[in-house]
Amino acid sequence: MPETKVDFYLIAATDTRSRLSTACRLAEKAYEQGLRVTVRTAGPGETAEVDDLLWTFSDRSFVPHGVWPAEPDFASATPVMISNGALPESHRDVLINLGADVPPGYAGFCRVCEIVGGDEDAKRQARVRWRSYKEAGLAPDTHNL
Repeated sequence: MPETKVDFYLIAATDTRSRLSTACRLAEKAYEQGLRVTVRTAGPGETAEVDDLLWTFSDRSFVPHGVWPAEPDFASATPVMISNGALPESHRDVLINLGADVPPGYAGFCRVCEIVGGDEDAKRQARVRWRSYKEAGLAPDTHNL
């Protein structure tokens, strides 16, 4: 398997909704490219929020998604899975991380997208994740949105 590509997306906004909307836009873009996506959330409440937001974040788009764990037939037919626990083995093209820590098993994904809010706590947590990826021999890229 090729080396995992890691991208940090820095947003100026400090509100949670902006981070989650950015995750939805990234999931939509990956879905449009035919990729299978996992969105890793920080907890059940955030999972529910992303689940709702993927239906409503854009008037012009539809992103088929579900919450993991899911029935195998549903999961295999659904390009985007949202999880705050174990990550699906089936959706390994793109991992969008909304958690505060480095996702366990991230190396099993082709690409990891880290979304960093503009508040100091989010930046501090992102610096820790950045160092972890660097120490693992990866070269994360940064994108200012």
